[in-house]
Amino acid sequence: MKPDTSTASRRHQTRNNIYRYIYDSQDFCSRQSLARDLNLSLPTVYQHLSELMADGLVQDSGEQQSTGGRKASGLSIVPDARTAIGISVTENRLRISAADLRLSELAYREIPIETVVRFADLGSILPQVIEQFLRDFSISPAHLLGVGIALPAVMSLDSRCITAAPTLHLKDTSVEGLTAQIPYPTYVENDATCAGYAEWFLHGKPGDMAYLSLENGVGGAILLSSAPYIGENRRSAEFGHMCVEPGGLRCSCGRHGCLEAYCSPCRIERESGCTLQEFFQKVERHDPECTLLWENTLLHLAIGIYNIRMALDCNIVLGGFLTEHLAPYFPRLKEYTAALNPFESTTDYLHLSVLRKHTIPLGVSLHFVVEFLKDV
Repeated sequence: MKPDTSTASRRHQTRNNIYRYIYDSQDFCSRQSLARDLNLSLPTVYQHLSELMADGLVQDSGEQQSTGGRKASGLSIVPDARTAIGISVTENRLRISAADLRLSELAYREIPIETVVRFADLGSILPQVIEQFLRDFSISPAHLLGVGIALPAVMSLDSRCITAAPTLHLKDTSVEGLTAQIPYPTYVENDATCAGYAEWFLHGKPGDMAYLSLENGVGGAILLSSAPYIGENRRSAEFGHMCVEPGGLRCSCGRHGCLEAYCSPCRIERESGCTLQEFFQKVERHDPECTLLWENTLLHLAIGIYNIRMALDCNIVLGGFLTEHLAPYFPRLKEYTAALNPFESTTDYLHLSVLRKHTIPLGVSLHFVVEFLKDV
């Protein structure tokens, strides 16, 4: 007798609904609330929970305070039941993060590399780097969902080719050489798109949102109606290449006056002659040259934010490793931005990222978490 595929499908969907309910619960989650809110019988809930617990995916998590009678036992997912790895590729380094199912960082490492010339060269060392990372941090390959790779690049529509990557000095380059030797599922995407989606996900999916990524390459992402908007040519949210100073500083793209030319950490390090950490230490000590450079950066950043707000009229989140230093100066940035806007005097729409550190590698690992949640 053939198995009843429709019954199996419904059963799988019920299991998934139960897991997602527990995953998404903001408050105390009990077996009773599962049965009530999902319109399931308690025996059905108990059966599926027994399987999910046996698979190591769900656990008991304490008891709810009782107002009389027996206390309800709580439930939660097991965050580290599965892991995903995200790798951010920049011109001179790899940033590698391991994330659990809550996108909490389990491990992190930076590895200097020579300037990327051929992906085949980098692709040959990535498997070794990944395996060493797994061993050093005792991450089980059996529980690894996959490896995401984030690039500061405009990708082709099928994600198989880099159309342009100015900071990597690459153009019309296949990504196959980068992933072919990795013995795990892989996913390659634009770095700012990954980071923006992660911020939207962790902010509780707050409707429409624009994400501005302040890394060596300045980029962004747009989330509309619960999905990334990539544009006709996958060039949406290239905020770094909007002009904020006509005829101004030369950008990595070859043009002049781009936001990236003014607000990239590369510019700060180049013009100050010191590392980002050293630069902000000098700003805190009111070093005149560094203070002047930082004020210029903030003013141009405000122009970029204002332009995004005028074009999209939605929440804006600032992320990338520059924002690790931005919090003390965020009120001033908001003042500069508000002063440009003729329609509103506040900047309640402007936020700093939840993932202040390692946003991009964690962001690209989210792809595998989301895929797992769809089919657990």
